[in-house]
Amino acid sequence: MSILAPGWTSLLYLAAAVCFILALKGLSSPRSARRGNAIGAAGALLAVVTVFLSAQLENIPLILAAIAVGCALAVPVARRVQMTQMPQLVALFNGVGGGAAALVAVLELGHSEDPWVRLAVVFTLLVGAVSFAGSAVTVGKLQELISTRPLLFPGMREVMAAVLLGAVTAGVVVILAGSAGWALALLGLGLAAGLLLVLPVGGADVPIVISLLNAFTGLAVAASGVVLGNVLLLVAGTLVGASGTILTKVMASAMGRGVAGILFGAFRGGSTAGSTVLSGRPVRSSSPEDVAVQLGYAQRVVIVPGYGLAVAQGQHTVAELATSLAARGVEVVFAIHPVAGRMPGHMNVLLAEANVPYESLRELDEVNPEFANTDVALVVGANDVVNPAAKSSPGSPIYGMPILEVVQAQQVVFLKRSMRPGFAGIENELLHDPKTTLLFGDAKESLAKVLAAVKAL
Repeated sequence: MSILAPGWTSLLYLAAAVCFILALKGLSSPRSARRGNAIGAAGALLAVVTVFLSAQLENIPLILAAIAVGCALAVPVARRVQMTQMPQLVALFNGVGGGAAALVAVLELGHSEDPWVRLAVVFTLLVGAVSFAGSAVTVGKLQELISTRPLLFPGMREVMAAVLLGAVTAGVVVILAGSAGWALALLGLGLAAGLLLVLPVGGADVPIVISLLNAFTGLAVAASGVVLGNVLLLVAGTLVGASGTILTKVMASAMGRGVAGILFGAFRGGSTAGSTVLSGRPVRSSSPEDVAVQLGYAQRVVIVPGYGLAVAQGQHTVAELATSLAARGVEVVFAIHPVAGRMPGHMNVLLAEANVPYESLRELDEVNPEFANTDVALVVGANDVVNPAAKSSPGSPIYGMPILEVVQAQQVVFLKRSMRPGFAGIENELLHDPKTTLLFGDAKESLAKVLAAVKAL
């Protein structure tokens, strides 16, 4: 017997939906992201409590046990995950959400003979399975458990077409006959489609696919709301699907590419492909003391953070370096590329953790006109987002991607661990420019040495 009347249930669901909308609004800015996250969590808690109070649930001990197990697994993982592994965690969330929606659809298939509900079941099954399998591949690629390069095999396009044709056939049978066997076949075909969709994606395109799969999960959850007759699932899933789609478009634009090119570019040789090949061409290297002199006697310095900074956990050191330079009268700002790191906002969150003022962060369109008046551009662990090949090499896989125009600065200093190319797997000609110097080593250690040298000036 439910405790809440239907009117109160609808009102609380509406309140939870408003919380989700306010959460998305808050997450759109670093200033309000923490508050937005808290509002979203409050909305989710309200939704769960409302279900317990309004629905006639069976097997409540099993439900509570499942929640306890999930919390026991999730809380330690969330607390211990490193910032560099956050994209993998997001991909896991995507996959689990899509997989859960697919399983719910399978279980609910026999509860309705309405063809429209069965259509929602088919959609949830297929899209949820694609999201689950595809997300598993993205985790493997980002964690380097499998190759970050596009993985293809002869006849892959034909196999993909056959899988999609089989999925359409199975879906039609499920809608007309409600066959559980065909539903399981559709689930298997969806998993295969997810693998075939993501395996050909490589390098810097992987984070964009994570965002796309996030949208898929949202759509699957929305469809499961139709299956279960739950308005809140429909609203929440639609919000996730819409925001994930918008984010995918933004990221693709930041890469200067279309979504279709990202997904199927490997078949035409246009996918970004991770590489470990080291360049043997000579470069001009420097010492921490020389870099400190360049920075300490400059009037304006632009720091470009990248994934290497996150890996080295050097955000606090670079923040202290910026503070020391500012104390000497040097104007210091941070240039943030939309796809720097492994996900949107990666660098913003990293620098916020080190208490870098939001006023010091400059987006791409804002900072690019300022590089011509910059004395030193300090690139810390970034590569592809400053690579001139995006503008000068039509055959390059990143050609057309908007970049930070550090090449316009008077001097450029790269902090790199090695001459290994960036995630896109192509050489950066800027490294060989006469005005560029390189300081090799772990980013955090190199920054600490430069900081000590600046303080000694």
